[in-house]
Amino acid sequence: MSSATSLNLFRFSDPKIKTLHLTWFAFFLTFAVWFAHAPLLSSIQETLDLTDAQVRALLILNVAITIPARIIVGMLVDKLGPRLIYSGLLIISAFLCIGFAFANTYTSLAIFRFLLGFVGAGFVIGIRLVSEWFPAHQVGTAEGIYGGWGNFGSAAAAMTLPALALAFGGDDGWRYAIALVGILCGVYGLVFYKLARNTPKGSIYFKPKKSGAMLVSSWGALWALILMNIPMYLALGLLAWRLAPGGVNLYSETTMYAFWVGLSVVFVYHTWQTWKINAEHLREGVPELEKYSFKQVGILNIAYFATFGSELAVVSMLPLYFLQTFEGLNPVTAGLLASGFAFMNLVSRPMGGWFSDRYGRRRTLIIMIAGLAVGYFMMGLIDSHWWILIAVLVTMACSFFVQAGEGAVFAMIPLIKRSMTGQIAGMAGAYGNVGAVVYLTVLSFVSYSVFFYVIAASALIGLVAVFFMDNPKGHIAEVMPDGTVHTIEVGHK
Repeated sequence: MSSATSLNLFRFSDPKIKTLHLTWFAFFLTFAVWFAHAPLLSSIQETLDLTDAQVRALLILNVAITIPARIIVGMLVDKLGPRLIYSGLLIISAFLCIGFAFANTYTSLAIFRFLLGFVGAGFVIGIRLVSEWFPAHQVGTAEGIYGGWGNFGSAAAAMTLPALALAFGGDDGWRYAIALVGILCGVYGLVFYKLARNTPKGSIYFKPKKSGAMLVSSWGALWALILMNIPMYLALGLLAWRLAPGGVNLYSETTMYAFWVGLSVVFVYHTWQTWKINAEHLREGVPELEKYSFKQVGILNIAYFATFGSELAVVSMLPLYFLQTFEGLNPVTAGLLASGFAFMNLVSRPMGGWFSDRYGRRRTLIIMIAGLAVGYFMMGLIDSHWWILIAVLVTMACSFFVQAGEGAVFAMIPLIKRSMTGQIAGMAGAYGNVGAVVYLTVLSFVSYSVFFYVIAASALIGLVAVFFMDNPKGHIAEVMPDGTVHTIEVGHK
């Protein structure tokens, strides 16, 4: 690795390395809490005598609130700072996790699972925090380590919680295992608040001029922002439909229509608020120094839809896919083979960030999205006649491009507009969840092969979009309330 982009992760005396370790572990815990239920679902189902439909409903509820949560948390981070928001999220999630662990009815279980989708917004917070501590030539690598190592929390939960539940023993072993993760999360929230800082000593934490909506620099960008909000509401409407009689039958059709009306009202209010705040901002005139390209934000949203959206969808179906495709596999072996996809996060995301720092943001993203399109096309060709080792290798190669692509997206996001990094990261992150909802909905209607082909085809749309992306170069400017101008280097590649 070039000395310009490499990081010595063992230099704990370096405040920025200490901050990186503090932050990725916070993200690791959020993912462990978010997916703590997954490896213990059979025990939960047995203890509470749940139907298969109720279990499927829990999986949908788990991701439902994450879409709006990432947008809201992104705004809060930019306004209040990551230290306070990450600590608060960890502590609140701890109580929700413990509540889920000791729920005795399906209703309370479902409510806690729905609320725990909020913890999935933790990712956005660290993106802003890491970007404050690392210069442009290292930020991609640092964000990749943060995302990749933190994302591993779900795999770590899958590998350790069943053994912990067995160690506790009895019918309630799963409860104590999940509660333990919650306790650890809450304690770490206090540790994080004590040790973390928003910026290096002497640095300024830039905040957006106005809050309540993402600020844009032109009327065209305002229309684009409003259009880009629509898919997020449609995805939530789709989730409401999947929980209704047409899906897993958690509630009545009347309740589904009530949700749709509620979503429509919120969308109208959100659009009005976005228009009002930005119209006022644009009429005042946006100084040249404060402008940024919203086109970059839109392209990265589309790229994250294809990368993280497909990862979330594939990780949730891959064990069953292997089990049903290859004869002679048992659930444990199928789960182990499928875990290779998530396991790649440890290396792939950091590599995507490092490639971006070293060889250029746009070029790296083009290569990664082209690679994942080919990878998913190859996965669509897999059938029971394939040698299983080759199938696993194809899956892992595909996952490398998927996760390196995620790393490349978030190597770019902190370089668009520093004071709005939380909001931009929140919107891109939400688009990842929208992608998962869309892909999993497609899967409920088609075969596994067609599902993989659909992802490959949608990735090609993302590939075309990335060709229109601009490489960050020179500096971006942030203007303080007193009129002082600060410039931040964003690179030259």
